[in-house]
Amino acid sequence: MISATGLELRAGSRILLSEATLRVQPGDRIGLVGRNGAGKTTTLRVLAGEGQPYAGEVLRRGELGYLPQDPREGDLSVTAKDRVLSARGLDQLLRDMEKAQSEMAELADDRQRDKAVARYGRLEERFAARGGYAAESEAGRICSNLGLADRVLSQPLRTLSGGQRRRVELARILFAASEAGPGGRSATTLLLDEPTNHLDADSINWLRDFLKAHDGGLVVISHDVDLLAAVVNKVWFLDAIRGEADVYNMDWKRYQEARAADEKRRRRERANAEKKASALMAQADKMRAKATKAVAAQNMARRAEKLVAGLDAEQAQEKVAKIRFPDPAPCGRTPLTADGLSKSYGSLEIFTGVDLAVDRGSKVVVLGLNGAGKTTLLRLLGGMEKPDSGAIVPGHGLRLGYYAQEHETLDHDASVWENVRSAAPDTPEQQLRTLLGAFLFSGEQLQQPAGTLSGGEKTRLALAGLVSSAANVLLLDEPTNNLDPASREQVLDALRSFTGAVVLVTHDPGAVEALQPERVILLPDGTEDHWSADYLELVQLA
Repeated sequence: MISATGLELRAGSRILLSEATLRVQPGDRIGLVGRNGAGKTTTLRVLAGEGQPYAGEVLRRGELGYLPQDPREGDLSVTAKDRVLSARGLDQLLRDMEKAQSEMAELADDRQRDKAVARYGRLEERFAARGGYAAESEAGRICSNLGLADRVLSQPLRTLSGGQRRRVELARILFAASEAGPGGRSATTLLLDEPTNHLDADSINWLRDFLKAHDGGLVVISHDVDLLAAVVNKVWFLDAIRGEADVYNMDWKRYQEARAADEKRRRRERANAEKKASALMAQADKMRAKATKAVAAQNMARRAEKLVAGLDAEQAQEKVAKIRFPDPAPCGRTPLTADGLSKSYGSLEIFTGVDLAVDRGSKVVVLGLNGAGKTTLLRLLGGMEKPDSGAIVPGHGLRLGYYAQEHETLDHDASVWENVRSAAPDTPEQQLRTLLGAFLFSGEQLQQPAGTLSGGEKTRLALAGLVSSAANVLLLDEPTNNLDPASREQVLDALRSFTGAVVLVTHDPGAVEALQPERVILLPDGTEDHWSADYLELVQLA
């Protein structure tokens, strides 16, 4: 259970939330919604105890499972399987049991062997008390449903992509939450920030069913409307204009109806108040002409001002980032070539012998199952990693722009302004400020550290850096993740109109349709084929 009272959240001097009261009880499945930058991620971090409120108090009881947008750095030497099992302490128990088994088989001294047998027995009792092999099997089922194959689970976390590590963390949280507490109910409150990122369609469907059946608390941020409609029974709407949280104790469909009615009511009240205030001011102006009525006129004017000031600010139309990729810099016929690329992480072979020629203005989509190496290929092409064999050959005039799904191209310690300035050091300052304004960054937010931005804001900042670079080859890894519907449409429009070359990795069929690719690369085999609509159904499965 979580209870927040008098909650005030800020981003710099900007008030995100003021005097809010928020409660999460067992059985609550809450959708946390609002436009990008409204404070959803900040709110979830504070509820999880990983951020401090500017004012107010947050009380927590029971277990918490928090999934942030960006994967946490921890001990990357442990295997993915052990990371999941650690949610219930089973990883260490299994290692201790394996050690005791070895001692039982190897020790020649009867007394020492008997101690090992007794130790094994105690460990086995503790293992059974925590669910035993049935719990281990349950963890395996959760991982499988999230698209984590056995070969991935056996690998150290450091060998996995950011998306795979995030799915491991989600599996760990869900495994912990599936453990029954007193009365057979889960005692875990789940705080999930965009949990469907990096999941294929089957995994998303399974996750919906899991969350719908979860009887602990849940607060979820998601742009997946189908998930919200299927799961939530309450909605918190963060109003970025008023800096308030509107609480709706109802399911998603009724919330949408109630929200539309509330906004219509506010507009009507505002119009009526402005009409009455205008009449009062007009009457006050007439009365000021007579000295005997000056005081009455002044009082009437004050009433008019108070009437308007006492109402909610008019709901401003939400601004949308104006994302347009500029004309690409001139380049040769084939600005980027990859010859015989191979990459492995330890004993795990990702792909081998991949060839790719990116011609001027060409559009290529990369498909493959999760873990097939799509992100790895883009990181190799972008120079973020080195291939084990093969070579990247830059062509005449190549200017690369790389969008990374985990925003690792951003300097999280640097400000918004410093990030864009470093991406385009020769661009005039006013031109960069205009560009940032088009991406909804202005005023004090230009000095805000990039690491404190929401996921959607980081996406906009990374895209602003791409736009400022005038790249002729764009490497885009899940560019529509974390974006609200309006911003996503802007990205899709930018893809449709961009005349340079694009290599795209995405689970978003709309992004592929906007790109209108000519070719597809299928990983891990590296097979190249002409694009056809038959491949579209593989996008969400990939």
